[in-house]
Amino acid sequence: MKVRFDSDGVELTGNLFLPADRDRAPGVVVAGTWTSVKELMADRYAQRLAERGYAALSFDFTGFGESQGEPRDVENPARKVRDIHHAVSFLAGHSAVDGNRLGALGICAAAMYMSGNAATDGRVKSLALVAPWLHDAAICEQAYGSADAVADKMKIGREARSRFDETGEVDYVPVVSATDERAAMPYDIDFYLNPARGGIPAWPNRFALMSWVDWLTYDSIALAPSITQPTVLVHSEEAAIPDGARRFHAGLAGPKDIVWTEGTQFDFYDREPQVTVALDTVAAHFARTL
Repeated sequence: MKVRFDSDGVELTGNLFLPADRDRAPGVVVAGTWTSVKELMADRYAQRLAERGYAALSFDFTGFGESQGEPRDVENPARKVRDIHHAVSFLAGHSAVDGNRLGALGICAAAMYMSGNAATDGRVKSLALVAPWLHDAAICEQAYGSADAVADKMKIGREARSRFDETGEVDYVPVVSATDERAAMPYDIDFYLNPARGGIPAWPNRFALMSWVDWLTYDSIALAPSITQPTVLVHSEEAAIPDGARRFHAGLAGPKDIVWTEGTQFDFYDREPQVTVALDTVAAHFARTL
């Protein structure tokens, strides 16, 4: 069902998937990759969690998809953590949800944002991260090629932010492009470019250049010691920055597990067997901990 809820004065839109034969089900907030809308992968995971007995909420962050908020399509980690906090509040107050049994599932970049909320939100009793993108400054240098490459993106981001502050205009480039070197991911990535996968009309494939500063300076590895909730990570050596997952896992303060399987980063978004392997692991984790 389509739902709407408030996040500091901004109306967010989500999809709430409910189990067919269960009242007061444990609830799970679900979110996906950077720049994503709920239809890319969060809906898929939320629907299949509902089939396993969970009330699962996927939603569009402030300024993305069907949600309100300006400027549009800006990757702002602090704002996304705030939105997750309000999504948890919505679930906690819903009549079909057991507000004392709430979990969080982050896929790719949302692993950072779900962790950011869990570190300070005791209502979240359990955390699951699938193909997690978890970075700090050192990992950003590794992921983007060098300290100079990161510095270049930071410069571009600061200039774009200044332009926005002065004029209100947002400088956009593609998130993914096989031909545009300015793209946030200048590669031929089938998931994002294939209309049968993630290249859907609901996702505009645009990246606000001013996002680079907040994105590159967000330190998710430092969050781990503040996370005491039982946490499971599902990842692959073939997927994005496995070193980040290892370092994050090592720093967690509570009960923890990390499950290594096979597959590329994008396989975990919509391909089998990766999605089912991840969901089975996540559902079993929530069954033990919620």
